[in-house]
Amino acid sequence: MSRTPNQSALFFSPFVNQISPIFQLQLPYLRPMETEHPFHTTLSNLGIPALNALQETAAPAIQAHPNVILLAPTGSGKTLAFLLPVFRLLKIDTPGVQCLVLSPTRELAIQIERVWQKMATGFKVNTCYGGHSMQTEIRNLSQPPALLIGTPGRVLEHVSRKTVDLRRVRLLVLDEFDKSLSMGFQEQMADIIKGLHFLEKRILASATDKQHIPAFTGIANPKVLNFYKAAEKSTDGLVVKRVLASTGNKDRVLFQLLCFLGRESTLIFCNQRDSTERVSAFLAGMRIPNAYFHGKMEQPDREKVLVQFRNGSIIYLVASDLAARGLDIPEVKNVIHYELPTQQKDYLHRNGRTARMHADGTAYILLQPDEPLPAYLPEAPPLFEIPRTDSLPEPSPWITLYISGGKKDKLSKTDIVGFLSKKGNLQQENIGKIEVLDFMSFVAVKKEVAAGLLEAVRPEKMKGKKYKIVVTS
Repeated sequence: MSRTPNQSALFFSPFVNQISPIFQLQLPYLRPMETEHPFHTTLSNLGIPALNALQETAAPAIQAHPNVILLAPTGSGKTLAFLLPVFRLLKIDTPGVQCLVLSPTRELAIQIERVWQKMATGFKVNTCYGGHSMQTEIRNLSQPPALLIGTPGRVLEHVSRKTVDLRRVRLLVLDEFDKSLSMGFQEQMADIIKGLHFLEKRILASATDKQHIPAFTGIANPKVLNFYKAAEKSTDGLVVKRVLASTGNKDRVLFQLLCFLGRESTLIFCNQRDSTERVSAFLAGMRIPNAYFHGKMEQPDREKVLVQFRNGSIIYLVASDLAARGLDIPEVKNVIHYELPTQQKDYLHRNGRTARMHADGTAYILLQPDEPLPAYLPEAPPLFEIPRTDSLPEPSPWITLYISGGKKDKLSKTDIVGFLSKKGNLQQENIGKIEVLDFMSFVAVKKEVAAGLLEAVRPEKMKGKKYKIVVTS
């Protein structure tokens, strides 16, 4: 039976809204300060030459409609699709929080913040999430940001403490909304939204194309931008292969597969947290450096692992489905399903970590003889026999350094590069990705220069202060 927007929920499917033809994006949609911050500068800050179809279509749609739903797979650029028009809609002379973005996970909240910071809009942003220092967040919120990003539980806690005032919020973004519901955040989101009395626009973004939209969102008669059909054409580079392992021999086959793949960034997915740690320990015992990642880890440990995977210090990451979506990690070359998920959407999200934006990538499914294919895979992918190799994969040439200072200490990437170059005699080609967090920073450097670098900088100060600099374990 069909439902009206006034009933308890709104339903839609991939066929609800056909994508309108892509048109040339006009710059005024995306810049609140024409002379001070032109659009091409924003793209340059982000390191991208142009917007994709989703991003081009989302800007005028969000500008014109009070309720917009963005549907597109993981890796399609949804974050930028809603942040660019949010930038356009923020008002320079309006104090307080103007836009609230609710995210189901800490990692996704941090990713959204990073994209906003790269845009260099001039508008303040703060991020609130469990595992982050409450006192630090309270101090940050004492001067309210224009954009507040947070997980539902932590944002609601700030509302209850009266450490944040959301009365002026005009724009609401519910990112990865389906995951927020599946993680049990419905009540928290409902409590937050009922206190937003002056909302002008609601934006819902999701990587799942069939959604149940509860009435508490206030979303009625939305403009739906469904990019699943278009995205299918952009994943032509994905190849799925089936690898057979004899009963009880899956670990060994995984080891052989990694030896064959060599130094290619690879995500290895397991269904349980315990499985990720066990598989990771097995690979380490076989002298293959790797790390594991799951939701039961402490937040600093999760952040450290993601930093190392992003900068290439870690090539192989064994992960739960927490890594399948909503994380700021690079596109990987290979995805390995050590265990297949029970639901098709999780399978698709995992595969979405590779073969993005017309790149090539491979998903390998490891199966034992008694393991049936799930119903969402009616046909078995082509069988792949691992070529024999007698050598371990070459380890990463990079190692990650930890620095005990960050943005709150007024450190920047430029400061760190200058310090390592001048005091540590480090050449530019030996410096990799740098990430500066609130109270700590991470730098990828070539392994062969790490020992000499640490010895050279040990007695030195950076911007007049001594910081601890060590190799991240």
